[in-house]
Amino acid sequence: MKRYLFLFLSVSLLVSSCTETNPSGPDPDDFDRKAILENWAENIIIPALTDFSQKTESLKTAGNNFAENPSQQALEALRDEWKTGYLAWQQVSMFETPKTMEIRFRNNLNIYPVDTAKVKENIGQGEYNLNLPSQIDQQGFPALDYLLYGLAESDSEILAFYNSGENSSDYRNYVVDLVTRIDSLTDIVLNDWNSSYRHEFVNNSGNGANSSIDMMVNDYIFYYEKNLRAGKIGIPAGVFSGTPLPQNVEGVYSREFSKELFLESLTATQNFFNGKHFNSETTGSSLSNYLDFLNTIKNGTDLTQLINQQFEASRTKAQNLNSSFVDQVETNNSLMLQTYDELQKNVILMKVDMLQALNINVDYVDADGD
Repeated sequence: MKRYLFLFLSVSLLVSSCTETNPSGPDPDDFDRKAILENWAENIIIPALTDFSQKTESLKTAGNNFAENPSQQALEALRDEWKTGYLAWQQVSMFETPKTMEIRFRNNLNIYPVDTAKVKENIGQGEYNLNLPSQIDQQGFPALDYLLYGLAESDSEILAFYNSGENSSDYRNYVVDLVTRIDSLTDIVLNDWNSSYRHEFVNNSGNGANSSIDMMVNDYIFYYEKNLRAGKIGIPAGVFSGTPLPQNVEGVYSREFSKELFLESLTATQNFFNGKHFNSETTGSSLSNYLDFLNTIKNGTDLTQLINQQFEASRTKAQNLNSSFVDQVETNNSLMLQTYDELQKNVILMKVDMLQALNINVDYVDADGD
């Protein structure tokens, strides 16, 4: 941890002194900030949430079908919808709003590792309240990961929990409660965007700390730094603990597509930086446009170019990883650490250089010792 802290502080001081903007050039306030907000809302966030909502509805249907008839076919269908929904989640997880924070959307859908002992306790008691903050690590996609893959070694043994086990009906009910809650929370967020929040978000186009641009950019960088870089790579690789923690991998029980989840999230964060429309090759007003407008240069190179190059460098490094990060951490953790190092370089480029150029202050405390 000390090595990374020293590296971060030293390089941060260096890079901040090497980022250049023309003092007589454009003022950040002269850029059309509302155009960015309109592109984000109308072409990225709402379409991605709409797509995710459709997938959570399919997940709920598959969960109910499985509970009615826990067969091998129904289990495989539910696993397919779980995976599809989990991948779609990577497209929307970065977007925080007052409503998502109020309902703890990100935490309720994707806190991992799941507390398997508490999940079993909930099922055994048959009484629980998933609305409670104490229940965040007993629900969402990670809890389904455990219930669909982690109960036993074979599918036949897993199905026994739902068909002939002592609490089989309680296991089925818990699955239904999980998929229903994922879908209902998603509906709350999407409805909020489609009703009042879209107008509020787009029209809050000023340049203060409470403006939509400043808050969204901070949330975006926080997501990249804490959820993508640290959560998916750094923590399992042992960057902060000094010891690898394979049990902390996202999708740990399925052991098949943690890499795919990571790459989906990495692509989503890069697309957002470039203003790329959801499920389209079209781009609109974006952070990259904003930096280009300001002619932001670092060490003689365009900052937008450097950030995109670092996204690609991280992706290239990650392509060498095992599809299962559990297997990767256990067999060759050095590749995970190398991927983390590549991701860290973009933390510096965005959190230091980009925010400096855009005149945006960091609004969260970095307390993980990285």
